[in-house]
Amino acid sequence: MVDQASRLADVRYDIRGPVLRRARQLEAEGHQILKLNLGNPAPFGMVAPDAVLREVQARVGDSQGYSDARGIAPAREAVARYYTRVGVPGVTPDDVYLGNGVSELIVMSLQALLNPGDEVLVPSPDYPLWTGAVSLCGGRAVHYRCAEELDWNPDVEHVRSQVTDKTRAIVIINPNNPTGAVYSRQTLVELLDIARRHDLLVLTDEIYDQILYDGATHHCAAALAPDLPVLTMGGMSKTYRLAGFRSGWLAVSGPKEPIAEYLEGLELLANMRLCPNVPAQHAIPAALDGEIDITPLLRPGGRLRDQRDRGWQLLTEIPGVDCYKPAGALYLFPRLDPEPLRTTLSAAPGPAEAVDALVELAYAAGAPDNIACVVADVIHL
Repeated sequence: MVDQASRLADVRYDIRGPVLRRARQLEAEGHQILKLNLGNPAPFGMVAPDAVLREVQARVGDSQGYSDARGIAPAREAVARYYTRVGVPGVTPDDVYLGNGVSELIVMSLQALLNPGDEVLVPSPDYPLWTGAVSLCGGRAVHYRCAEELDWNPDVEHVRSQVTDKTRAIVIINPNNPTGAVYSRQTLVELLDIARRHDLLVLTDEIYDQILYDGATHHCAAALAPDLPVLTMGGMSKTYRLAGFRSGWLAVSGPKEPIAEYLEGLELLANMRLCPNVPAQHAIPAALDGEIDITPLLRPGGRLRDQRDRGWQLLTEIPGVDCYKPAGALYLFPRLDPEPLRTTLSAAPGPAEAVDALVELAYAAGAPDNIACVVADVIHL
């Protein structure tokens, strides 16, 4: 018998775990499944700009060999220019690492950082890969509270209370997956001050930075703290609707000397995977330098804006369901009120009953055969 490695015992990634396995089984039985577990634009007809696809197609013949372990120079140069435009000083192509999606870069950034027992501050709720990756790398995810009454911004006092002598880093997800919150400038300044006071590495996931509604403003954390080492992550999956290309980036900003040894480790890991997917890297300069604008999708009459508004309206019309109206990203994060659900479903609240409740409510809203969803403990709420 070949046993699973013990280090996986505390690793969870249930948005593609048991729920998805059950959804596949139902699909094989002929059921139509509406998959709400993953932000995947393509199945919903959200396709990439033609100019980006044409550039990738034109470069396939030039992409047959390995690239630099950090990625091709034109793409790293485009990422450096992008962060210069949003106000991050001093980012050069040598400070940029490309990856097979942001997911690979999340794992690499934590592998280079963590020793067994080290702690990382992670938002609650979170994109669960962050918690899973911390556990995989031998660390402990310590979840800080994001509060609905603060429009799902982090509760800064709770963040402060979670810092210990084992804390190595803080994760910021802005705009937030799954809540759709766009953090205020003041909140970010206070989070960065916590990192400054406690000598924490800042890991900021900003892949939704251009998907904003109702005049919301995204503040790049690295631009607010040029004195701090910050790793900013972004990619092609959301704004440019190229999730399947697995093309992301990590930009290192701020002083390099305090993290020189860490960066050696990050480069080692980049070298070990040889290089990112080369054809997909050519999408990056085409997108970032190509004046491609997602705002028509975000204005009234734009598809993302109208879907957000309609989805939010339908959810909040269901008895027992409340929902923050997201200011950014691609998600609605509803709250189920247990009292109306007890009355409607005659079931005590709990993970299994919550799934049953959501299914019944989705039927009421006219959903298809079955719904693939995850419950709150998966996203560490």
